[in-house]
Amino acid sequence: MSNSATENLRLIDSHCHLHDTEFFSDNREQFYQDTITEKIGMICVGTDQRSSRQAVEFAANHESTWAAIGVHPHDTKDGWGDVKTLLENKTENSPIVAIGEIGLDYYYNNSPRETQIEGLEAQLQMAIDYDLPVSFHVRDGAAGQPSVWDDFWPIFDNFPGLRGVLHSFTDTRDNLEKGFSRNLYVGLNGISTFTKDQLQKELFASIPLERLLLETDAPFLTPTPFRGNINKPEYVKLVAEYWAKQRNIDFDVFKPSYSSQYKRTFWHLKVEKNE
Repeated sequence: MSNSATENLRLIDSHCHLHDTEFFSDNREQFYQDTITEKIGMICVGTDQRSSRQAVEFAANHESTWAAIGVHPHDTKDGWGDVKTLLENKTENSPIVAIGEIGLDYYYNNSPRETQIEGLEAQLQMAIDYDLPVSFHVRDGAAGQPSVWDDFWPIFDNFPGLRGVLHSFTDTRDNLEKGFSRNLYVGLNGISTFTKDQLQKELFASIPLERLLLETDAPFLTPTPFRGNINKPEYVKLVAEYWAKQRNIDFDVFKPSYSSQYKRTFWHLKVEKNE
């Protein structure tokens, strides 16, 4: 099975968790078929060692499906050694295309700050060593606490050559511009279809198309009009339709065969089939 051909896909969900049996058990094959029927591919993103292994297994056995492996900051307290092992065993035809989702999260502090930083730095080195982009999860804490970004940007800058995406970005314009200055992409999902925050709406609308990646974060963040239901990769088309309408542009600009972010610089997803 080839995981390199994307030329027949209408869209790619750049961040979902369909592989993860913690969220999808009896319904994941049906959701996969629903998504493929719509000619939508997906990147299954790990959040801990177990789900990273599942992402690789699921992607290896499903067409138009790829895997990102990594340990979410919440779970760094449990280690990240299996991510290194998966990379060491990576073959030429491996579905692994990215490291993630990794980062820092000071909102819940499920893992100590020092452990989160150690885990992030270790996995960023893996991204450099294996020349893979990164899906970043960065979330600030409560007001009055140290800013997560004050830790994140200096760490990022210690690893020249990094590339990747700020997954589910909802932060400030200042941090958005800092991301752009570092050639990062921005992931937009269902939040962008239902937020009532005017500043967020304006921020999302200002993201250049060439820096925009669409995602679902399924099973979370279900877009309008299906809020309250489980999210699935198929619904990335709703995010695309929403932004095509908001920007008065053709839906086809989001096709992976058209979008330079898929074709040239991100995820290593080839548009043309291998000859």
